[in-house]
Amino acid sequence: MTDNSFTPIIKAGSAQERRRPMTKAITFVPAAFAGRLPAVAAVVGLAVLVSGCADRVVTGSVPDDYRTRHPIVVAEGQKSIDIPVAMGDEGLTRGQSEVIAGFVDEYRRASTGIIQIQTPKGSVNDGAAASAAGEIRRLMVRMGVPKNKILHARFATGSGDPAPIRLTYNAVTAQTSPCGEWPADMTLNTTQNDNYYNFGCASQRNLAAQIANPHDLLGPRRMTPPDAVQRGKVMENYRGAYTKLKDMDN
Repeated sequence: MTDNSFTPIIKAGSAQERRRPMTKAITFVPAAFAGRLPAVAAVVGLAVLVSGCADRVVTGSVPDDYRTRHPIVVAEGQKSIDIPVAMGDEGLTRGQSEVIAGFVDEYRRASTGIIQIQTPKGSVNDGAAASAAGEIRRLMVRMGVPKNKILHARFATGSGDPAPIRLTYNAVTAQTSPCGEWPADMTLNTTQNDNYYNFGCASQRNLAAQIANPHDLLGPRRMTPPDAVQRGKVMENYRGAYTKLKDMDN
């Protein structure tokens, strides 16, 4: 069977060519994707905003905490106190004895090592200081410090001016780095709006000085045994209060 159908040939630019209807381009969108266009547009817009703020996010994530720059650490440190002595003194005053007694109490609580009594050598008050040192030693012994833990030493002074008696001992303390360090010019920090390097150092040092037992920073203490008598009183009060509330409801 012969197919007599044929496709007509239309010359370009002819009248028939000019009468041909123009086809309209149609874009097909899958039905499952058509309802998600607003959500996709929102996601794309959010991605553009996040990419524009990328630098700010990185800058804000840089740690700038004074507790990181000036941490409180538990380490060995030296405790000391100076006791001024006048050239004409023949012993300790009552106020000096009280101050020394407080220092010795702290030593007995925090250390079991050597406590030193350092007196000046070559100063105008070295004689008065030597007399006061003997009284300080007797005070320490009366407070329970072993004699073999007390060390008497002398230090040379650069001039003949009066010098104090210094009491020192080593113990584990809570401490921070020294304050007053300025590694960078704080006037140049105007764009990032960060706090300066020395910021918070004094607060950290004051907090470390108030810690009575530095070992509390390392871990909790063990629990004391339970008090059965106190526990009984608490339960009795609880039951009595429950009974009163129940009577009020009735």
